Amino acid sequence: MGKKERTSAKIEVFVLRELNKSENIWDVLVEPARKVRIGNRIYFNEELWCEIIDNTTSRGRTVRFNKPNILKEIDNIGLTPLPPYIKREPVPEDRENYQTVYAKKEGAVAAPTAGLHFTEQLLADIKKKGIKIVSITLHIGLGTFRPVEVEDLSKHRMDSEYFEISESTAETINKALAAKKNVFVVGTSCVRALESSVTAEGFVKPYKGWTDKFIYPPYDFKITKKLITNFHAPESTLLMLVSAFGGYDLIMKAYKKAIKEGYRFLSYGDAMLIL
Repeated sequence: MGKKERTSAKIEVFVLRELNKSENIWDVLVEPARKVRIGNRIYFNEELWCEIIDNTTSRGRTVRFNKPNILKEIDNIGLTPLPPYIKREPVPEDRENYQTVYAKKEGAVAAPTAGLHFTEQLLADIKKKGIKIVSITLHIGLGTFRPVEVEDLSKHRMDSEYFEISESTAETINKALAAKKNVFVVGTSCVRALESSVTAEGFVKPYKGWTDKFIYPPYDFKITKKLITNFHAPESTLLMLVSAFGGYDLIMKAYKKAIKEGYRFLSYGDAMLIL
């Protein structure tokens, strides 16, 4: 939270991604956007401020911070950016709770909700059963909250998100696929990353880059054999991916039961396993 120069109006700055490391330039969202124009400065304390250098969307801005290592600064003075459907202010516990226990790399603007169910103990119990666990990275973007507003799904454009699949991860998955063993994928983000990097033979290839892959019915999944995922919002790309995997009728049946039984949806919600 910052204050606009001269007027001292309260402005929320939601940091999305770094655009130029040497010049401390970042892509951000501001709220309320109507009060923030090019040339304005927003002060967060006596030592840290940013200047608006461009408009990108209705709420989007490009800013230049006066200091490097902005993520370190955010750790000191920032708040956890909870999803818009969580109607409360962030609390200190969210820093740990709204995060997976296995997260390593900074970059996502939202937590992968299916991964929130796993604890250190649960992961240890899974490994004891002889199950191999490998990790991939996908930095979830703000587009995960954007509903689909077109009737022709081929016209919907996904926001690009950065992902990484290491050689060792690809090797482990490919050995399992070759041996006709189960590959359980945790979360739609992992599905998108894996299905974005597939060889002609239907195996995973190591990759670092960006994906704007939109998965919706019908879709032939090459890597994902079993899926652990949360209950998602209507009209979302996440629900469409899940419907492509489990079949529309089966997923709608599961969602009707979830609503009837009072299951929790979205982040901090309940999960399901689709076999």
